[in-house]
This record gives sequence, structure tokens and C-alpha cells, in this order.
Amino acid sequence: MFRKYLLPVFAIAGFLFALWMVLQGGKPVPPAKPIAQPPRPPYESKISGAGILEAGTRNIAIGTPVAGIVAQIHVSVSQHVQAGAPLFTLDQRKEQALLLVRKAALVEAEASLQRLLETPRKEELPAARARVKEAEANLRDLRFQLKTIESLTDRRALGPEELERRKFAVEAGKARLEQARADLKLLQAGAWNQDVAVARAVAARAESELEAQKVEIERLTVRAPVEGDILQINIRPGEFAQTGSLSEPHMLMGDLGRFHVRVDIDENDAWRFDPTAPAVAFVRGNPKIKTDLSFEYIEPYVIPKRSLTGESTERVDTRVMQVVYSFEPKGLRLYPGQLMDVYIEDTTSPSQEKSPAEKPEGAP
Repeated sequence: MFRKYLLPVFAIAGFLFALWMVLQGGKPVPPAKPIAQPPRPPYESKISGAGILEAGTRNIAIGTPVAGIVAQIHVSVSQHVQAGAPLFTLDQRKEQALLLVRKAALVEAEASLQRLLETPRKEELPAARARVKEAEANLRDLRFQLKTIESLTDRRALGPEELERRKFAVEAGKARLEQARADLKLLQAGAWNQDVAVARAVAARAESELEAQKVEIERLTVRAPVEGDILQINIRPGEFAQTGSLSEPHMLMGDLGRFHVRVDIDENDAWRFDPTAPAVAFVRGNPKIKTDLSFEYIEPYVIPKRSLTGESTERVDTRVMQVVYSFEPKGLRLYPGQLMDVYIEDTTSPSQEKSPAEKPEGAP
């Protein structure tokens, strides 16, 4: 019963299902509707290119001159800052401790210099004069003793060595008097000029080291190079900030008072580009939003076109010339990094008439 009736039925059903699948697969797939209609070029002969929005000062990647732990963030995203405003600060504890050491060294050097400049102390002069008087009195006493011995008529009372000893004592007294007078004169003369110069140099070096340490502390606070807006913050307090060129900058800022559009023009169209030709940019996703562009400058070095797919197998098979235009935002809701469709009139083409869509109503 099963083989006679059910197997043929299942075979016929499978054949019909396979036939239906073949018919369904052969139907043409309707093209997907675009999310937004592409813009209509305003020029009959044109040069087109993709443009990316930049700040008027270009997007400035903020780095740090020294590596360290981030201690404080002073700004927030979208905040407008003035040139020189602090952006973030690294850990300063070690540098602040060294600053105290430099200050103490400067105080010591200045005190040593001041001590030399204020010599002699008024308290030292009376003692030095007293030593001179003492030496004079001692010399008079020794001379009196020698004179007394020399006046004796009977030389047998003293031995010959005693007379010589008294003469030597007088000579020693003279030397002590001269030394005391020299010490008094040296004290009254004050500090030696060379010693003062050395002390001044030591003080100047200590002051320079102090200023250098203040500069090191100042470097730990990264400041805004220009007036502009904070576009991106990629660090947080407690994170380690590295130096050098980074794939993701610590901060990104720029002046949004006037936008720049960096347009990639294919190298095959570079010869047709005219800086004086009019240009217009359309916002992707809404072709109704457009703006006229003002030419700024050309970067004459032709570079490989960079693809943004991120695939490791992608290849660069064309080169582009980058042209920079600018425009006023005028309330347009645009953001740096946004892509725009840019059209530039081709002035090398013999036909410069506008397309019918761009002709005014009633024109022939």
C-alpha cells in the first residue's frame, strides 16, 4: 500500500516544490530604493569628488610633550576655548617636590652671596682690633725684656742662650703683630671680588634651575594652541598619556567658525581643474541642503586615494589631488568628518550651458 500509492505522491509533491523554487529563483530581484536621492549636478560639464568636512584651522590632534598619568581634564566636548586655555594636566607630584628642592637651593645660594656682600660684620672688627693691640703689647713686653738683659753689666748672670732666646721671642712677637694687622686689614677690605663673582654664579645657576623646573611643571599642563572647539576627547583621568604620533589623538580640536572641505579629485581630472571655477557641495542624505564653496588652496602633491573600508585586502589603484574649499556654516547642521558630494564646473569643456533642470522657468 505504501509503495503503491504514497511513494508516487511524495515524488510528485517533491517535483512540484522543486519546480516552484526554480521559478521563484528565476524572478528578477527589484533594485533596493536608495535611502536618499542622489544630488543632481548643477553643471552640464563637471568635475566631481568626495569631500570631507574639516575645521577652519584643520583638525588639530592634541598631544603631550611628556608621557604621564592624566590627573585632570579641564574641558568638555563641544566646548569653545581660547588660545592658551588648559586642556588637561598630567600628574605633577614628583615635579612639585623637585620644585621645593630648587627653591631651597636658591635660598642657600642667595644667603651665601649675601654673607659675602655684608662682610665684614661689625661685631668682628672690635675683636680683630683687640688682637692687634694684644700683639703690640706683647711685642713691647718682649722688647723690654730683651733690653733689660742687654743692659746687664755682668753677662755671667745669664747664659748666652737666654739672650738669643729673647731675641727670637721679639722676632716672633713682630710676626704675630704683622699677622694680626694683616687679618684686620683683610677683614676691613671685605669679600674678594672673585669670591663674590663665584657666589653670584652659583645663585644664578640655582635661579635658572628653579625656572627650568617651573617650565617642566608648566609642560605637564597641555594648553590649546589656537582658539577653537573641542571636537573629541579620548583620555580620562587616571589613564596613561603617551607621546609621539598616535592613531587616536588624546584630543581633537579646531575652529568651527568656518568649515573647510577637503575634496579628492581624481588624477585623470586634475588637468581639467580650474581654481576660479564655481563649486557647490551637497550634504549626503539630503540633496536639498547645499552650499556654495570658496576656493582656498591646492595641495599640489598627488597622493594615493585612501579607502575607508578597513579591509586588510584593499588596494589603492588610483591617486588623487586634494583641493580645499571653505564656506560659512550659516546655521547648517554639519559636523567635522562628515562626507559631502562636491561638484566643480569644468571650464575646459566647450559647452558651458546649464542642464535643463537648472534653467530658469520660461527659458528657451
